[in-house]
Amino acid sequence: MDNALQAAVSAIQERFAATVEVDRGETTLHVAADKIIEIARALRDEFQFNMLVDETAVDYWPQESPRFHVVYQLYSLPHNLSLRLRAGLDGNAPHLPTLESIYPNANWYEREVWDMFGIRFDGHSDLRRILMPNDWEGHPLRKDYPLGYEEPQFTFNFKEIDLRKPKGQK
Repeated sequence: MDNALQAAVSAIQERFAATVEVDRGETTLHVAADKIIEIARALRDEFQFNMLVDETAVDYWPQESPRFHVVYQLYSLPHNLSLRLRAGLDGNAPHLPTLESIYPNANWYEREVWDMFGIRFDGHSDLRRILMPNDWEGHPLRKDYPLGYEEPQFTFNFKEIDLRKPKGQK
């Protein structure tokens, strides 16, 4: 691990009780959701992780604790280093603070995460749908979201599908 990255990881571990995972040369810090603002500010101001490259989420349903992880990919332009943060969230109404004040481009990433997963970002300036229509109900990337599809009819399942069709429809 690079010296600059090691310094940042060690400091965050010590100050915020983060756990570290290194897999295939990629470093991930598992952090407490309520400390995300302080951690992001420290990484930006003290260790020059000055770019939020991506923000997304993962749903581990039916597991409830944590059900979600919000994943932040940070980059240091001066040091050419990447660092991933993962914050676990419990339950069906997850929320955590917005990172807009630290990384302004978090605005759109957080809107996408809210739209697709239903994770609220407290203090967000404009938390509304960005991908789905405004009248859409639910959050499509949650694992408990209903699929609502019709199985396609092929030669191998023709009879089975045909029996389920309403009369007069072929």
